[in-house]
Amino acid sequence: MKLLRQTPPDPQQLALQLDFFSPEFSSQPKVDQPAPKQAPGSALVPQREPLELSPIPGTPPPNTPPTGRRRIQVDQHILDYRLLRSKRRSIGFLIDDDGLRITAPRWVTVAEIESAIREKQRWILAKLSERRERSARRLQPHMQWCDGAILPYLGNDVNLRILAAQSAGIAYDASTRELTVCLPPDAGEQQLKDRVQGWLQAEAKRIFAERLPLYAEKLGVSYRSFALSSAATQWGSCTAEGKIRLNWRLIHFALPMIDYVVAHELSHLREMNHSPRFWATVQSVFPEFQAAKRVLRESGPETLPIF
Repeated sequence: MKLLRQTPPDPQQLALQLDFFSPEFSSQPKVDQPAPKQAPGSALVPQREPLELSPIPGTPPPNTPPTGRRRIQVDQHILDYRLLRSKRRSIGFLIDDDGLRITAPRWVTVAEIESAIREKQRWILAKLSERRERSARRLQPHMQWCDGAILPYLGNDVNLRILAAQSAGIAYDASTRELTVCLPPDAGEQQLKDRVQGWLQAEAKRIFAERLPLYAEKLGVSYRSFALSSAATQWGSCTAEGKIRLNWRLIHFALPMIDYVVAHELSHLREMNHSPRFWATVQSVFPEFQAAKRVLRESGPETLPIF
């Protein structure tokens, strides 16, 4: 999450936005953060398949890491990492698209850094595994817009049914989880997409209108208005004037994910920042915010239909 503001800040334009589809909403934030300490004697997280840590055909032998990287043996894994020196006081760990990056003070020896890697190995391996799984999802084929296609709606799979009819219409049967779209026989794929997107946006507006007042009452705040957003990089935003914008794509997720974003944005009406007091405010009305936050971080454009 980030605070977008002009310099100097304009109180009328100040807006806090909840980002998605960006490196910040991956399994790891942009800034370094301490990894949870591994309990003595605890086992590593089981890996379902070998990570990119192990050598593969065509790669340099274990003692020859790629240029600009270091290599360390971590139990049965060969782990490459980038080392950056800085003025920070502690060792920082970051997992990004290039793997593991470590930032450490200049006075810390490589031996001490590698000791810290082994101490945090459970966290490092788990995050690398999550990153690999997300990369694999990006390679999966996108949704096919045809009869019988699967569409995510409120955290569940909905079957798309297409009927040729002279009059256009759309209806959802919650008991069978089928979304039936009636279109003229000569209708193209884009017409189908437009009809489904319009229905999803109407559903998003309806649900947002139900959830916003509920959490506003819990927080003791009032907002001026709300509108749908189609932003490519934010789940939601809130201005100092009390104008809320929520991304209609949230309709793909289960209700707790929607509630988290609603609570997040409304909490800014009490704390226009991302300070500890802000997060305490969010937690006061949505105790499970960390789990919801993690789900949204791990959800990128590759997990959603393309309209």
